[in-house]
Amino acid sequence: MAYYWFKAFHIIGVVVWFAGLFYLVRLFIYHVEAEAEPEPAQSILKNQYELMERRLYNIITTPGMVVTVVMAVGLLVQMPEYLKDGWMHIKLGLVGLLLAYHFYCGRLMRQLHRGECQWSGQKLRALNEAPTLLLVVIVMLVIFKNSFPTGATTWLMAGLVVFMAATIQLYARKRRLDKEKALAAQATQELQEVS
Repeated sequence: MAYYWFKAFHIIGVVVWFAGLFYLVRLFIYHVEAEAEPEPAQSILKNQYELMERRLYNIITTPGMVVTVVMAVGLLVQMPEYLKDGWMHIKLGLVGLLLAYHFYCGRLMRQLHRGECQWSGQKLRALNEAPTLLLVVIVMLVIFKNSFPTGATTWLMAGLVVFMAATIQLYARKRRLDKEKALAAQATQELQEVS
C-alpha cells in the first residue's frame, strides 16, 4: 500500500514541479522584455516579476521538486529491482539534468534580480522548451520501460514536439516584429503630426 502512496505523491510532485518550471521561465521572458518599457512601467513590472518569480520558485517549484525526489526515493525503496533496469538509469540521468535545470533557473532568477542577466527573451524562450523535451522522454521511459519504441510513431511524436517548439519560437518572433512595426508606424505618424 505504501508504494501507491509514494506513487500518487510522486505524480503530484511532478505536476507541481513542471508547472512551476514552465511558468518560471515564462516570467523570466516577461521580466527581460520589461526592459523595453518606459518608466515608470519598467520599474513597476520588474518589481512585480521579481516578487512573482521568487514566490513561484520558493513556494511552488522547489517544494514540488522536493516532493518528487523524496517520493521517488520512497518508490525505489519499495521496488529496488527497478535500479537494475536500464530505463531507470536513463530516467535518473534525465532527472539529474532536470535538477540542474531547476537550480540553473534559480541562478538566472538571482541574476535578473541583480540586473546582471545577459539572456534575451528569444534565448529564454528556447530555454523554456528544455523541460518539455525532458518530460516527454521521461514519461515515455516510465510507460514503455525497457521496450522503448524506436519506430515511425516515436519519430512522428518527436517531430510533433519539435514542430510545436518551432511554432512557439516563430510566433514569438512574429509578435516581436509586429510590435516593432507598430512602434515604427506610431513614430512616423507622430513625426507627420509635428511637421
